[in-house]
Amino acid sequence: MKSSRLVSILLLLQTRGRMTAAQLAEELEVSVRTVYRDVDALHAAGVPLYGDAGHAGGYQVLAGYRTKLTGLNTGEAEALFLSGIPGPAAELGLGSVLAAAQLKLRAELPAELRGHVDRMQSRFHLDAPGWYAEDTPVPFLQEVADAVWNGRVIDVRYRRWKEPTEVDRRLEPYGLVLKAGRWYVVAGPWPRTFRVDQILALTQRGEEFSVPAEFDLAAYWQQYQADFRARLQRGDAVVRLTRRAAEALSVAWEPAADSAADSDADSDADGRTTATVPIESVDHAHGEFLKLGAEIEVIAPAELRDRLAGTAARLAALYAS
Repeated sequence: MKSSRLVSILLLLQTRGRMTAAQLAEELEVSVRTVYRDVDALHAAGVPLYGDAGHAGGYQVLAGYRTKLTGLNTGEAEALFLSGIPGPAAELGLGSVLAAAQLKLRAELPAELRGHVDRMQSRFHLDAPGWYAEDTPVPFLQEVADAVWNGRVIDVRYRRWKEPTEVDRRLEPYGLVLKAGRWYVVAGPWPRTFRVDQILALTQRGEEFSVPAEFDLAAYWQQYQADFRARLQRGDAVVRLTRRAAEALSVAWEPAADSAADSDADSDADGRTTATVPIESVDHAHGEFLKLGAEIEVIAPAELRDRLAGTAARLAALYAS
């Protein structure tokens, strides 16, 4: 809609400063001619917007001019309040800042939108960590966040899983990621990923650094997750499983177990489906498959089948006594 686009142009110029017609057109996915018409409409509405010609030209609003948030629709207002997760904000030392920002935003909303936002906040509560995740303290999170924001190098003593378990590292923290209730810092110059809760000691250096222009935190994290999954899935297991087992495995072994859960056509006389699922290792699969008891039977690899058979025999002997 044109009215929404006009508000978007005004907000873009307020937040980013000078922008050319071509830049605005690309951002809004419209033609440059459309931007020219929209700018004329803003002029006609009395918005103090002016443009400069030339290589360094572009549009900008008069210094000190601000618009109120009358351009928000119901969905946008609800999404803004829903995205303000208090737990992570508090961990970063921004809990009171978030509350103040939401209060100011709410005060600017029309009465009807305030009602929608209040109703939404009373009906939705976001709790990102899993059920069995421990409430692990992250004592150096705010220091890491400060180093990320200010581009400061930090020295850390870090605990890792392999020997030597405690190592010293010089980090150039590019960004922070919150994944399933756990904080990670992506740090250069490699870059690599570190769990913030495994930092045992931290010292701020006076040294500054710059994040490489080509580095994209979201793109890096997406690739990191893909590589992590690839490293975990080092083999396959052929199993016969009930629908109940297939549904239980679908979270950890997607999409192979998902296809088994969704298929009735290949079920045998016992109501079981044969499927191939990726596994991290024999040890890991042994523990995970034991949780399903007799709902799953491993056909291959033989090592995993023998391990499970041996464990089942020992359990039977233990309970028989």
